[in-house]
Amino acid sequence: MDMAVDAKVIKQHLIDPEICIRCNTCEAICPVQAITHDSRNYVVDAAKCNLCMACISPCPTGSIDNWRTVPRVKAYPIDEQLLWDELPAELSPEQLAVEGVAADAIAVEVVETAATAAAGAVDAPFNSAQYGATLPPWSAAHAFTNLYGPKAADKSITATVVGNVRVTEVGREYDTHHLVLDFGAMPFPVLEGQSIAVVPPGTDADGRAHHPRQYSIASPRNGERPGYNNVSLTIKRVLEDHQGRPVRGVASNYLCDLSVGQTVQVIGPFGASFLMPNHPKSHVVMICTGTGSAPMRAMTEWRRRLRQSGKFESGKLMLFFGARTKEELPYFGPLQSLPKDFMDINFAFSRTVGQPKRYVQDAMRERAADLAPLLGDPNAYFYVCGLKAMEEGVVLALHDIARQAGLDWDLVGSSLKKQGRLHLETY
Repeated sequence: MDMAVDAKVIKQHLIDPEICIRCNTCEAICPVQAITHDSRNYVVDAAKCNLCMACISPCPTGSIDNWRTVPRVKAYPIDEQLLWDELPAELSPEQLAVEGVAADAIAVEVVETAATAAAGAVDAPFNSAQYGATLPPWSAAHAFTNLYGPKAADKSITATVVGNVRVTEVGREYDTHHLVLDFGAMPFPVLEGQSIAVVPPGTDADGRAHHPRQYSIASPRNGERPGYNNVSLTIKRVLEDHQGRPVRGVASNYLCDLSVGQTVQVIGPFGASFLMPNHPKSHVVMICTGTGSAPMRAMTEWRRRLRQSGKFESGKLMLFFGARTKEELPYFGPLQSLPKDFMDINFAFSRTVGQPKRYVQDAMRERAADLAPLLGDPNAYFYVCGLKAMEEGVVLALHDIARQAGLDWDLVGSSLKKQGRLHLETY
């Protein structure tokens, strides 16, 4: 039998380590758990990937959209991908021919693989991420992305620290700061819901430059200080692990210790779907934990500034905000001072002494009568941000609230995704 015809080839899915900002979106959304990571790289297991493409659109940088034609038996293994600093070059027809792969065999195998993936897509296991929208609300402003990055003409932009304050009570295990970065005269347009990545100085234990760390922007589109070219971030550093041993995260520790006047290297901005609607009467439901409050703060502040203008008639704002205790809740004080008719605030604390554990999904179920009409309202948008562990509980709560109200979840869940109404950003 002709060896060229007998050879099997695949279009292997790979992640570009030069562009990836390690945001975990791809791993969280993959319905077949084909994506994994270590402290350095995110990688795709060729043996598991079925080319369903679920991870392509949500990736904020495009690092996920990379492919290499290789003989199936010589697919790049996980262990090798974890060591990469850059993607390998595409194999030439001559190199493939050496492996016994004919050009016509490549086309046939790729088509067959794609067809198999499409046929099996309907059998993918349940994943809460399947309801997350990859399109922004129809009325969202246009987002600029990837203006500065590893492969952009200007690789990064320098920002100056103009503010750094603690926004939680001092704790033994945690330390959360509100950091304000100013870009001066350099263009850096952002929208609520976008993120940036900070490049920590120095090298890791292997002598390689630290990879960028991603942070959601906590300020509205016209700046932390209105009219200035700046953004704010919510940075939490963990001071102790579960065994009480001291720990120091590379980026979080670096950022929390910055002083006013120091500079930071930034890439981005990223994100074109987790955006708030511009339509004045749209309703916004925000569900978050810990530093997942950053984009919610940005959205809330933008609506507050619009309201101050006296010319903006906004829809409802609802916030479900969770933390272990109120002392660990960022921005707790400022939230208390907001007008009661401006935003409907619901707190959930899971480690309050003498009280039962309560999570954001519990608070949501308590407000089912108010959330059910919003699930069926095409002008209502839901935003979820925080630890990955919260995602399934929140989506299941929405599912149960819809069904208890007599709504068809299949139709509701589908519309939430297709109409850009449910946005999930967990890590």
